[in-house]
Amino acid sequence: QVQLVESGGGLVQPGGSLRLSCAASGTIVSIGNMGWYRQAPGDQRELVASITRGDVTYVVDFVKGRFTISRDNSKNTVYLQMNSLNSEDTAIYFCYADVKFSNYLPARNYWGQGTQVTVSS
Repeated sequence: QVQLVESGGGLVQPGGSLRLSCAASGTIVSIGNMGWYRQAPGDQRELVASITRGDVTYVVDFVKGRFTISRDNSKNTVYLQMNSLNSEDTAIYFCYADVKFSNYLPARNYWGQGTQVTVSS
């Protein structure tokens, strides 16, 4: 069994910063791609950023220059540093990971439970 646990969300003023963390635990052989999605009320879940095991990153245009994704493979953890936050960034942020838990089976996609980020004065 694999679990992803997010932390770091909360209430922040416009222009502020937050750092989200997502740690994977359980039976893990290796982790491939990791990343973050977000979902605002009434909207579909949308990709924010992703990172490969080799640290190749992708950040969507609407957060480029403000958000940075990174990971620590020794801790099975992915991070999302969010700067210059505005009200449009308010959403639930979900992390995901492609986890290989057996040498005999393909990797599976796992999701965290989500962490609320609210940007408001």
